[in-house]
Amino acid sequence: MRYGLGGWARDAALALAQAAAWFAVLSWLLWGAPGRAAPQLASRGMVAAEHPRAAEAGAALLEEGGNAFDAAVATAFAVCVVNPSSCGIGGGGFAVAYDARSRSLVALDFRETAPAGLRAEHFVAGGKVDPKRSLRGGLAVGVPGEVAGLASLHRRFGRLPWAVVLEPAVRLARDGFAVGGHLAEQITRYRDELRADPMLARVFLHPDGSPRKAGDWLRQPELARTLAAVAEKGPEAFYRGPIAHEIVRAVQAAGGVMREEDLARYRPLWRQPLEAEWRGYRVASMPPPSSGGGVLLAALGMLAQDPLRELGHNSPTYLHLLAETMKHVFADRARYYGDPDFVFVPLDRLLSANTLSMLRRRITATRTYEPEWYGAGAIRGGEMPEDRGTAHLSVMDREGNAVACTTTINTAFGALLVGGSSGVVLNNQIDDFSLAPGVANAYGLVGSAPNRVEPNKRPLSSMTPTLVFAGGQPILAAGGSGGPMIISGTLQVLLNVLAFGFDAEAAVTAARIHHQWQPPVLYVDEGIAPAVRGALERIGHTVKEGSSMAAIQIVRRVGDGFEGAADPRKGGAASGW
Repeated sequence: MRYGLGGWARDAALALAQAAAWFAVLSWLLWGAPGRAAPQLASRGMVAAEHPRAAEAGAALLEEGGNAFDAAVATAFAVCVVNPSSCGIGGGGFAVAYDARSRSLVALDFRETAPAGLRAEHFVAGGKVDPKRSLRGGLAVGVPGEVAGLASLHRRFGRLPWAVVLEPAVRLARDGFAVGGHLAEQITRYRDELRADPMLARVFLHPDGSPRKAGDWLRQPELARTLAAVAEKGPEAFYRGPIAHEIVRAVQAAGGVMREEDLARYRPLWRQPLEAEWRGYRVASMPPPSSGGGVLLAALGMLAQDPLRELGHNSPTYLHLLAETMKHVFADRARYYGDPDFVFVPLDRLLSANTLSMLRRRITATRTYEPEWYGAGAIRGGEMPEDRGTAHLSVMDREGNAVACTTTINTAFGALLVGGSSGVVLNNQIDDFSLAPGVANAYGLVGSAPNRVEPNKRPLSSMTPTLVFAGGQPILAAGGSGGPMIISGTLQVLLNVLAFGFDAEAAVTAARIHHQWQPPVLYVDEGIAPAVRGALERIGHTVKEGSSMAAIQIVRRVGDGFEGAADPRKGGAASGW
């Protein structure tokens, strides 16, 4: 069934569509034609990551005879060293991967879990929820899954020895690297909080307390020893013994309830990816406890029949349609999503053609609605902070293997807590739970009972590692960092490639928008033209410029080779062989 512009007010749609063409041309002239910057090209394999040194580490593994899985694991460990404000082995993540030899499409869940002793009442003070307790200190820390997850991915699909794959990360931590622009920005922004912790201060600040700047040399000797132990002895070195003891000691000293048994029993989980057909492509993404895949596929399904090219890229009509679609799918995220091992997530209904068609018909060309219209009721969220936690990498190789992997310690520097002499910066992933109805997390997201905090449960996530297939072969790997903007950013980059025909570089650099239903604000990149913003405001959107959108990394197959691009919003790079 076609459910595009036929359901809109015809005259208003025509007028906006005509305006769209003009604004698209204006944007093209003022801010550059799509694709004018060339993507990185390679014939044998490609890595896109959020730091040049990490991308180089992965590409070097490809050149040494490794496959996409070796490269992905090496890149993930390396980026955790060079972008420690975003991710690290004190965190966790998700991966969607395709093994060409076995034709296996898999999803790997190495999300952090709540400690067995954690209870909702730990976050209550004076009869009210204290959100700070889930952001900083010991109670904020979930049981890390990063090491176990990456080891599982390597054990199942990797080719090179484990120690060889970890060697670039060990070297970067031991010998050091030049601080990049993103890390320098985060150190400056959080310098006062870093000063409060002696171990964080010693690593990220100069002896006089001033922040390390871009280009300063940064070494992490304690982390290097921990990574070397993991490289030599495997993941057990992290989850049992002296390293585990140091992590638990630090968490408990900071008021947390984690025990060594929590670390010892942590296990990553293999899950079935979510898949959907879209205009002749097959899109595969992450299932719960990530909301990313379901919300992404729902948005794509709502837009499947719309003439997007005719509307004009980043025209008022197109962006209004995108924003209203985002409101619907984020409202359902708040209502239904949680850890599937604890709650039932009705994905069959949420992703059914009937549901998506019904939601699409509730979008009109000339107006917006009150939050209740979009599903989950009048739950109010807070302001969304400017934060760039999390890291994503995309890898493809000439054998037909592909990996999209997203890892995180949640917000910048996680819980602002180091696991003692391990040198591991610990996550604050507990903030991704719903602590109480209507209480927003650090990203302004609200949730409900399916995502309430419980022992051993995995908090909901927005991470959206995604693979796209054509003719049974992977042709694109994508994902990003940036909280809930990961979903909207990945959606728009996919549309830029699949619907508008952009190359990788143009797809990730194009201006974007974000709406997550609550707060009721449409965030726009600075590249969205003032005239377009005005048109959106006249329709009824509350428009606000956001200084940081998600950072998306993409690799795609082009002919017999690959092209890759890393989002300049975070200073990443693509490197191939």
